[in-house]
Amino acid sequence: MYEIKKIGNTKNGDTMKNQKYELIAKDHQAPNPRLKNAIIAFIAGGLVGLLGEGIIELLCYYTHISRSSAGTIMIVILIFVASLSTALGFFDKLVTKFKCGLLIPITGFAHSMTSAALDYRKEGPIYGLGANIFKLAGSVILYGIIAAWFFGMVRFLLGGRI
Repeated sequence: MYEIKKIGNTKNGDTMKNQKYELIAKDHQAPNPRLKNAIIAFIAGGLVGLLGEGIIELLCYYTHISRSSAGTIMIVILIFVASLSTALGFFDKLVTKFKCGLLIPITGFAHSMTSAALDYRKEGPIYGLGANIFKLAGSVILYGIIAAWFFGMVRFLLGGRI
């Protein structure tokens, strides 16, 4: 069924052509139910949004602050909860179940920062924490800035105010 090509001076004696290897790997690959994962991520992200809205409503009702101020406090609360659950070790288990629904919102950004800080804390505050804390989050910041600039320019060119 599969053909193996023998080459003389290789490390283990036999190697396979790339196409044959890909065929074998594809046969043994675990199934990836993309539609199911997308639905789970959509629902989980929606629940994070619902939780955020609930926090805003509670803050507005009980503390009588503006929605804008409550939104800022809600973001701080979600960042704290995500960072704490990362430090306690169960955020990764939740991501395994709820997929990108937890990684796309601000909770994913907090998780990437906290996990990098925890991974490199033994190397010290400069070479460990300082050098590696933005390893994952750096690309998020970079492309967030680029996207904000791009969409701001589109809005400006279409006649909107900055």
